[in-house]
Amino acid sequence: MKKPTIYSICLGMAAILLLVVLGMIFTQNIERAGLLIMAFFVLLAVGFSGYKFLNSYVFTASIFAGVALALYYPQYFVQIGDFKLTALIIPLIQLIMFGMGTSMRISDFAEVIKAPKGVMVGVTAQLGIMPIMGFALAKFSNFPPEIAAGIVLIGCSPSGVASNVMAYLAKANLALSITITSISTLLAPFVTPILMKFLAGEFIEIDVLAMMWSIVKMIILPLGVGLLINRLRGDKGKWLDKALPIISMLGIGLIIVVITAAGRDSLLDIGGILMLLVLIHNLFGYTLGYWYARLLRLNEQDSRTIALEVGMQNAGLASGIANSLGKIATMGLAPAVFGPLMNITGSILASYWHKRPPKERQ
Repeated sequence: MKKPTIYSICLGMAAILLLVVLGMIFTQNIERAGLLIMAFFVLLAVGFSGYKFLNSYVFTASIFAGVALALYYPQYFVQIGDFKLTALIIPLIQLIMFGMGTSMRISDFAEVIKAPKGVMVGVTAQLGIMPIMGFALAKFSNFPPEIAAGIVLIGCSPSGVASNVMAYLAKANLALSITITSISTLLAPFVTPILMKFLAGEFIEIDVLAMMWSIVKMIILPLGVGLLINRLRGDKGKWLDKALPIISMLGIGLIIVVITAAGRDSLLDIGGILMLLVLIHNLFGYTLGYWYARLLRLNEQDSRTIALEVGMQNAGLASGIANSLGKIATMGLAPAVFGPLMNITGSILASYWHKRPPKERQ
């Protein structure tokens, strides 16, 4: 008989903790379950790491552990002494963008020349579907203006590195995914503020030029430095390729935890409804992105790529923009919820497609 591994033991312990937490919910003792919920997600993350088909959920489970901690003990994630932890958000975004830059080359953009149709379809889908969906959901939500504007903001943000990872797992067109992410990211300083002005202007006042400069500082400058370092280092400094993705994931996790702590009270009031709306936004992104690409006669592989690019937004950047506007506790809530949810849905979709390789390729 095969002995249970540490990973299966962790999953078994997680199952037991889940039953305990459910019991506390039914007996109305949920306010005392904070450490147990956090331990459940930590055990889940460790357990998932031992199985190849569950490995892609490790990061998401870890994020939920941090979110549980922030919801129950927000005082530890708001400030340390006189230092407010929200001040870390923009430097962390810059570090993540720098990491993205070190993994890119100018040659990555050659895909625009090699397959211009796929890139154009992807970018137009990205800039059309998600912003309009975000506006419609914000109008429907009847949330306070700043929270509603956060739903529009996540729709007006570009895709991020997570979509590239999922494209790889889904056996989609990774080169096309990286190109669409890169171009939408470079367009963000100009496109995102204009879209926000038109679509979120009725919710909050948008200073287009100030937002443009804020995004340039968060994206273009660190991305440019990363590209330059990648070009100059040659074969040296390859350790960056291993270290920066880990640092980026830790950075995204810390950003979500800080936002959750800052907006805890609002999140507890509207969390369930916000989660549902954000999930609808995310799922519609996949669905409309995929069928938009198919309608324009792209092959199955490229259509999967565009579905993931449209459905998965750069929640970290959206959080940074909200923080730069001084609205992290309200406008930053939708991005904070969107981030973990899109990783779950993206992993599920990528796993489904991974088992069904596209028959038609370019």
